[in-house]
This record gives sequence, C-alpha cells and structure tokens, in this order.
Amino acid sequence: MTSLSVNINKIATLRNQRAGEVPSVLKFAAIALDAGAHGITVHPRPDERHIRGSDLAPLSALCKARGVEFNIEGNPFEGRWLEQVLAIRPDQATLVPDANDQKTSDHGFPLDPGTAAGRVSMHLLQPVVARLKAAGIRVSLFVDPEPAHAQGAKLAGADRIELYTEGWAHAFNQGGSARAGMLAAYGATAKAAQAEGLGVNAGHDLSLDNLQPFLAGVSGVLEVSIGHALTADALELGMAQAVRKYLACCR
Repeated sequence: MTSLSVNINKIATLRNQRAGEVPSVLKFAAIALDAGAHGITVHPRPDERHIRGSDLAPLSALCKARGVEFNIEGNPFEGRWLEQVLAIRPDQATLVPDANDQKTSDHGFPLDPGTAAGRVSMHLLQPVVARLKAAGIRVSLFVDPEPAHAQGAKLAGADRIELYTEGWAHAFNQGGSARAGMLAAYGATAKAAQAEGLGVNAGHDLSLDNLQPFLAGVSGVLEVSIGHALTADALELGMAQAVRKYLACCR
C-alpha cells in the first residue's frame, strides 16, 4: 500500500496561538502513529509560525523509537533549514521552493533540463542534495506534474520526486475532462520519474474525497504526506479515526 505520512504543521499552528504546549505536537504525532500512520512530516519555516526548531529533535526521537519515517520539508536556501536537517538527520528531506512570505507551498522546482530555469535549479540543488545524501538522508524534490522535470530531478541527484497535487485537487472538484487530463499529467510524470529510477511521493491538498482516485490513477506512488485536510477531518472525527480513514484510501 501507499505509505501515509501525517503532516502535523496545523497542530503546531493551533498551539502557537497561545503560550505553552497545548495542543502538543508530540502527543498528536503519537496518536497518528498509534492509529497506523507510517510516518510524520513537518515543514519548519524561518518564522516558526507553526513547527519550531525545538520540535524537531523530540519528533525525530519519537519516530526512531517507533521505527517509522520522519520527513522534514522545506526550502534549503532559506533560514537555518539545511543546518537543522543535517543536525537531525531525518529519514527523508523533501526540498520545496517556497518563499518566506508564502502561506503554503504553491509550486515545484523548475527542473526541465531543456530550459534555462531548469538548468539553474539543477546547478543550485546538486550540492545541497549531495550534502543531504552524504548524511544518510533520502532526498525528494517537490515538482509540478510535467514529465520533463523527472530527468532534471535525476540529474540533481534526488532519490524521489514529490508530486505537487494542488492541481489535482482543483481538477477533481471540476470533474469531467479537467479531472481526466490532470490525472493523466500526474500519471505521465510519475512514469517518467520511475523510468529514471526515482521513487514517487505526492502531497498537497489531498483529501478523503480525492486521495483514492488519485492513487488509482497514478501507479506506484510510494508515499503521500497529508496535513491540512487530515487535521480538518480530525476536528470532526478525532485524529485516530481520521488517520484510519486516510489509511483505508491508501490501501
């Protein structure tokens, strides 16, 4: 089955509205793992508006104790992200080209080696990817659904790509040809990556409505990381039951 990594950023967002540690990101991560989640994802940003640097070591220790994956997302060229990741040494680092002032990630790296932008991205990413891999960390690159990015991700040295799935979420809501066309684009990108020997992850705006159709249409997705929709569902269902419902979609 596709692995489910629960992104707990939104738990941290709620915690940060008050002083103290309520709700506890560590507690909610443990609840998610107790319910069967295969890992935990966080995306620390320089302003620490949700996950803080001080959260990383306890979450890493929890995941190590449970024998599950710890995945840290972020922009390696902003703030202390790269330094923090190299210190923690998570199982996976997912590199995302988001700016400090973005509310959330909204695009992948341009990695088409046939374009100037793609060549610049590869040149910048290669030494970063090499440092992470030398530390024993699997590296995934956030990409848009365009098959040409697969070759660039391979040339940058990545182990996996993560398909940025907001486009799928919008197309799913539209239905019809928009849905079919977007699903085909994701499927083609996944196949191109797999042909390059890369693993395929996916994430962003995946939900209980659109996750199973996505996985049915895009073969070989190894892992999905889901936070916003899962946290919203947890407000209604409880964290454990929400995780179980997403796991059912992953099967």
